[in-house]
Amino acid sequence: MSDTNEIEVNSRFCKEGFPEDVEAEIVSELETVNDVVRYVTSYLIDSNVFLGHGTDSYWDEALYLVLCLINLDPPGDPETMNARLTVREKKNIARALYKRVHDRVPTAYLTNRAWFCGIELYVDERVIIPRSPIGEMIKNGFAPYYSKTPRRILDMCTGSGCIALACANKYLNSDDLAIDAVDISNDALDVCTRNIYNYGLEDIVVPIKSDLFDELSEQESYDVIICNPPYVDAADIDDMPPEYHAEPRLALEAGDDGLDLVKVIMAEAPYYLDHEGILIMEVGNSRLALEQEFPEVNFNWVEFENGGDGVFVMTYDDLIECAPSFEQYRRNK
Repeated sequence: MSDTNEIEVNSRFCKEGFPEDVEAEIVSELETVNDVVRYVTSYLIDSNVFLGHGTDSYWDEALYLVLCLINLDPPGDPETMNARLTVREKKNIARALYKRVHDRVPTAYLTNRAWFCGIELYVDERVIIPRSPIGEMIKNGFAPYYSKTPRRILDMCTGSGCIALACANKYLNSDDLAIDAVDISNDALDVCTRNIYNYGLEDIVVPIKSDLFDELSEQESYDVIICNPPYVDAADIDDMPPEYHAEPRLALEAGDDGLDLVKVIMAEAPYYLDHEGILIMEVGNSRLALEQEFPEVNFNWVEFENGGDGVFVMTYDDLIECAPSFEQYRRNK
């Protein structure tokens, strides 16, 4: 569902300075989509770029880069892969390849396209690139942790809106479905709103600017609260591969232990959760710090079939039970 009709890499990345020999090789020696994907794959491998924004193989990374830039959807059928590219298309791919390798710009920012739970999203440097394992839980209808059809869902720290939109897509035929997509960043909410309108879901998904729960009312509780907050600790933030430094720092860093926002959410979530509801929280590599700081809390860690970790689920009763451990972090009293 690309918004662009032009076969043109984002103009911010079409700068002079890319190696002329790379463009010359792609333009003069390669013909088909498959030729270019093979070339790009080898170039990415030789350049040792980091994969971590939606693909886990260099071939897939190359496939996404090439096909998205010519407004086609990966993975591409045999007819597509054997199609010949124009000179203009090959030049755009060469320029994007240079930015991917030289400046370590993630492919999703070069193409403004990303996928989550099978839906396409617009993304740019104002939001992190969707990649949460929570997508697997959405596809499974939150089973076995929640057996009902949720009526009200909160996507906290929504970013691109990927989780909110995936939930809307999952429960699209449900009556009275309402999803709040919350973020503190105006830039992120601009991207989120664009994605909401791209799918015509403005009557279901509502973007809200709020510092966590500050602008939300306790009068109407949520059946499911999903939080994918910033959770990168101070030690890891500077050691991340350069591709991650292309993402907004606000959406990643969370203090010395990576738990600055997690503690507040844990303290305040019970006041916004239905008594039969669940909280789903992703904390990534900060899982160890969380367990060490709160050994008395029984976090229910999710095991994923398709990879990923650092996500736990807590019921309303679980949150009430551990409330004394987090009470000091509650801001809205």
